[in-house]
Amino acid sequence: REDLWAREGKILNPEKLFFDEKGSADIQLDCKDSIIAPGFIDVQINGGFGVDFSLATDDFKSGTDLVSQKILSHGVTSFCPTLVTSPPSVYHQVLPQISIRNGGPHGAGILGAHLEGPFISKEKKGAHPEHCLRNFEAGAFQDLLATYGSLDCVRIVTLAPEMKRSSEVIRELNKRGICVSLGHSVANLSQAEEAVQHGATFITHLFNAMLPFHHRDPGIVGLLTSDKIPAGRRVFYGMISDGIHTNPAALRIAHRAHPKGLVLVTDAIAGMGLAPGRHTLGQQVVEIDGLNTYIAGTKTLSGSVATMDTCVRHFQEATGCSVETALEAASLHPAQLLGIEHKKGTLNYDSDADFLMLNDALYVQATYIAGEEVWRQDALVM
Repeated sequence: REDLWAREGKILNPEKLFFDEKGSADIQLDCKDSIIAPGFIDVQINGGFGVDFSLATDDFKSGTDLVSQKILSHGVTSFCPTLVTSPPSVYHQVLPQISIRNGGPHGAGILGAHLEGPFISKEKKGAHPEHCLRNFEAGAFQDLLATYGSLDCVRIVTLAPEMKRSSEVIRELNKRGICVSLGHSVANLSQAEEAVQHGATFITHLFNAMLPFHHRDPGIVGLLTSDKIPAGRRVFYGMISDGIHTNPAALRIAHRAHPKGLVLVTDAIAGMGLAPGRHTLGQQVVEIDGLNTYIAGTKTLSGSVATMDTCVRHFQEATGCSVETALEAASLHPAQLLGIEHKKGTLNYDSDADFLMLNDALYVQATYIAGEEVWRQDALVM
C-alpha cells in the first residue's frame, strides 16, 4: 500500500532522498491498485517464438534478442537460455555467442546459459537425443570442458549424479561459481545426497525424467526432506507448473514438503507463443497439441509451451498458496538459487528496479527493468 521509489536503475530508500537530499519525486505514477512484484527469473527456457537455443546458427544473437524481447510481456526480466543435449560442435558454436547482459527496453537480461546434458542418464533421457549422450571419461572435468568448449557464460549445468566421477565434476563446477543441478537421472537418494554434499544445489524439473518416488528409496525426490543436507544449505527444485508436466497433486506434495525451495521454470521450447504443429527442440522434431508437446510420433513430453505468468497462476490455483508465495517462486527463489538475491528477486532497497505490475488475477499489466517501463499491456491497444 505504500510507495516504491526508484532511481538510476535501483530501488531507493526514500529516507535518504527526503532527509539527506531534501528531494522529491521527478515522476510520479499511479499504479491503480496493481500488485507490484519483483520481475520473474526463468532459469530454464529452451527457446520460444520460433527460436531454439540448441540450434547452432551464425546469427544466434538475433534469436536470443527476439525471445528476450517477447518474454517481457510475460513478466520475465532475466533468464538463462537453456541448451538441451547437443553434439560438441553445437556448444562450441553457440556458447561463444551468448553474452551475459543487463535487461532493458531491448529485452530481458541474460544471466548465463543453462546446459542441460549431455552428461545424463540414457534411461531418463526424456526428449534428449540418445546418440549425443556422454559419460565422464578418465579426466572427467577435462572431458566436460572439451565437450562445452568454454564455461565463460555458463550459469547452470544439469547432470546425472549417479555417473562415475560426477563428484569431482560437481566440485570443479562449484569452485567456478556454476550451479550444479541434478536431473535426467536414475540416482538413488544416497547418490543424490552425496552430490549435494559436493555442492549440487538444484533439481531440474522435479518428478520429470527421474525415478518415481518409492517409499524405500525416494530417489532425487527425497532431497526435499533429506536430513543429510549440509547445515546452512538449501536445495532448490524446478517445477514446470503448466498442468501437463506435473499433476496438481504432485505440485502440492512438493510445495508442502519444501516450500522455500520451489522454483518455477517454464522449460519452454521454440513452439511457445506459436500455433500448434511441428517445431524443433535441438536435434529433435516436436509436435504441439494444445499445451502438450511431444517428440514427433511418440508420447514423450518435450518441454512446455507455457509462459512464466501462466505457470505462476497455475501454481497459485493448484496449491491455494498466497499470492506472495506464488510470486516468490518465480522471483526470490530463482535469485537465491543463483546467489543474486542481493540484486534481484526482491523489492529491497538498493536492489535492481526490475519489477512488474499485476492485477489481482496475476496477469501482467506492465514490466519494468532498471526502473524503466519496457512493456505495458495497454500499449498494445493503440
